[in-house]
Amino acid sequence: MRPSIRLAALAALVVAAAFAGPVPAPAAPTGTQWLEAFAEDGGITQVAVPSAKSTAKSTAKTAAESTAAAVTATVTPLQQTGSTGTRFDLVFVGDGYTASEMALYHQHVAEKWATLTTLAPYSTYKNYFNVWMVDVVSAQSGVDNDPTQGISKNTALGMYFWCSGTERLLCLDESAARSYAANAPAVDMIVAVGNSTKNGGAGYSTVATASGGNAQSGLIVQHELGHSIGGLADEYDTPYNRYSGAEPTEPNVTKYTAAQLTSGHRKWYALLGQATPDGGVIGAYEGARYYKYGLYRPSQNSVMRSLGQQFNTIGLNVMTQKLLAKIQLTTVTGIVPAD
Repeated sequence: MRPSIRLAALAALVVAAAFAGPVPAPAAPTGTQWLEAFAEDGGITQVAVPSAKSTAKSTAKTAAESTAAAVTATVTPLQQTGSTGTRFDLVFVGDGYTASEMALYHQHVAEKWATLTTLAPYSTYKNYFNVWMVDVVSAQSGVDNDPTQGISKNTALGMYFWCSGTERLLCLDESAARSYAANAPAVDMIVAVGNSTKNGGAGYSTVATASGGNAQSGLIVQHELGHSIGGLADEYDTPYNRYSGAEPTEPNVTKYTAAQLTSGHRKWYALLGQATPDGGVIGAYEGARYYKYGLYRPSQNSVMRSLGQQFNTIGLNVMTQKLLAKIQLTTVTGIVPAD
């Protein structure tokens, strides 16, 4: 049973309202970029894939697919709660849904939104989100390499499994996804759902992908918004060995031990030893931000380390503050201030 968090009010917003994408791993090999890949057991890792334009499913796309991003698409609100200036605008785009499958696409988006809002702070502030569904129509139903390698589909965003040889890494034409998403009144984060029941997804700098028809893939969105809303670092420890650089700027990772946090009054020192929503107590646990040694995370296993977990107290505080800044609220209950 999770420990409860004592009630408190945040006196002021001290975190800027800027939204950032996933913090990149150290430089990938030339001509590649890092994407987050998600395993069925909830584990997360970085995979190097061909960069930018080459992440589309093929360099020999049809003319229709190549120009698809320029096509205006209908936007259907799943939830519209206020002005885009005081709301977080979450935009879904679909791939592999034909004109006759728009109802299925809407169902899949609604399921992803429902999964997202089972986790705090999304559950607390779900009525301060606008959720837009861009109705992207594909010529064929499904995505490439599903259910097996070698299956090819003509789709608007060119989604495909087995990206960079990783079965459940679901890649797409990122530029096309952004262009379709731009049809929405405002965009703070883009989630691309593919018409598949196979568990999979990917984390790009500006887009998260997930299988529309797989319930577990909705957990990917919970993790990815930790980056885009909170600017939080990943707390898993692959693929690198030892970190020897400067203190990271992200609030949920550090190069200091618990004793050094305390002696220097650094980062989350004031919360050391306190219960955290993701289980256990706040400390300095070695292994974070892609390194096995030399960097520390606040808790054993938060959502920034494994899918299906809670945010730890540090992540929850930051996420809440960033959301409050965006939606222009000034107080919140249920959060322990970090300082």
